[in-house]
Amino acid sequence: MKKCKITVLKTTLDQELAQEYGVPGLKACPMMQEGQVFYADYAKPKGFCDEAWKAIYQYVFALAHGAGERLFYYGDWIRKPGVAICSCNDGLRPVIFKIEATEEESAIDYTPVR
Repeated sequence: MKKCKITVLKTTLDQELAQEYGVPGLKACPMMQEGQVFYADYAKPKGFCDEAWKAIYQYVFALAHGAGERLFYYGDWIRKPGVAICSCNDGLRPVIFKIEATEEESAIDYTPVR
């Protein structure tokens, strides 16, 4: 298993939906910052949003296990092998991530409880 590099590409706010459904003064997600970089494989990286991880972990898992050697979804989504562009599931202020396969081997960094 390899590590994946996760880069925060954008923090967004859908003004139209926020105006209709959001609380007054709602802004883009405060938990993530554009340009932040995380490395992950099987576990959520320290400091990463729990909800965002639930939305993207399947792509991280797939790339960590070799899906990066070919294109996702029959080649009709992302043109670069080893890359996925995903977002969290916040419908008013989604954060957009780039997930890239790396050549860095993954290692368990904790002692499993048996």
